[in-house]
Amino acid sequence: MESLSNLLQLNRRAGKPRASGLTEVRGPYYSVMGSRYLADVLETMGAYVDSLKFAGGSFCLMPEERVREIIDVCHRHDVLVSTGGFLERALPLGPRVADSCLDECRTLGFDTIEVSAGFITAPADDLMTLTKRALDRGFHVKPEVGVQFGAGGGSSIEQLEAEAPRAADEAIRIAERYLAIGVPLVMIESEGLTENVRSPRHDVIGKIVAALGLNRVMFEAADPAVFTWYVKTYGPDVNLFVDHSQIVQLEALRAGLWGTADVWGRIVTFKPA
Repeated sequence: MESLSNLLQLNRRAGKPRASGLTEVRGPYYSVMGSRYLADVLETMGAYVDSLKFAGGSFCLMPEERVREIIDVCHRHDVLVSTGGFLERALPLGPRVADSCLDECRTLGFDTIEVSAGFITAPADDLMTLTKRALDRGFHVKPEVGVQFGAGGGSSIEQLEAEAPRAADEAIRIAERYLAIGVPLVMIESEGLTENVRSPRHDVIGKIVAALGLNRVMFEAADPAVFTWYVKTYGPDVNLFVDHSQIVQLEALRAGLWGTADVWGRIVTFKPA
């Protein structure tokens, strides 16, 4: 519908590979996803999806052939595929197991390894070592950094409040270390910021953006009110991670096509032809 897009003067989107306005979508986790379903998603909205991640190690539960099919569908639509957070499960088993997991992910065709530590306590030096091992194998690496221990598993507000939050400065320092070794983008975990909190910590988000730069972070925002706030606050080129079921709603917001009353007609860009 290119002609309608021009008639309505929707916000222009850079083509892939993009440097900003990146959208990563969650693959199978809260709902089942196979290659046929995914093909429908990407045949209609693939132009706006930059990467897909298997949340919670979900690919470990699936037949290998089906995982390869999903990865192949993504690659046909220029969509990178991330493991999501599963190496946390391997880290306590030692370096040999972690290395074997990396090798198996390379065999399966994954593009990106997520390095996260929401459920475990690991020295920052060790996380950097793991990141370098993945980079040396030719992977992209997308670390996940957060301010809340116990994040990543749908924990309740009460459970998270029982854990002391990490200082924003500490999260920023770890993110800076990832960036310094060649990782271009860091995922900011939503729990402790916008998810499972009694009120959003917008001040901490602003501090992270000011320290790291908007183009060097991606925010987890798998709730329409949350990703609307990010686009309203930081513009349509903010990098976001959402559920695959929300890609149409998010892109309508980025394009300035549709939205809630507080953003109606207010999401604009200036990109001369």
